[in-house]
Amino acid sequence: MIDKWKSYTPQFLALLRIVAAIVFIQSGTLKLFSWPIGMPPGNTLVPFSQVWFAGVLEAFGGAMILVGFCVRPVAFILSGEMAIAYFQAHAPKAFWTVENGGGSAVLFCFIWLYFSAAGAGVWSLDSFRKKQ
Repeated sequence: MIDKWKSYTPQFLALLRIVAAIVFIQSGTLKLFSWPIGMPPGNTLVPFSQVWFAGVLEAFGGAMILVGFCVRPVAFILSGEMAIAYFQAHAPKAFWTVENGGGSAVLFCFIWLYFSAAGAGVWSLDSFRKKQ
């Protein structure tokens, strides 16, 4: 049974990539388009600001990760973005992630770092292009 379970590793890698990307994209669409829930009152997004660039990376980089296109370089860039987000916005507030609200930034940083090394896996445009 364990061998059968282990044989699904490529599919689980793809599921992790897809689900993480769906969750990640929401951060970008919130910043750029006030969707799905809308920005809090008084938080207008200034085009070409650091937060705007973060939204672009999260929405469009996340979409590239979702479909599995150029995953290694995009994931590396997104990992760096999440590290910057953590150290600029969360770490100064407190040491512990449960206190500073940076848990998702840390997790995304390391998830994207993993995909920058592992690649997109199955069910991706990257794997489809390799078969051509």
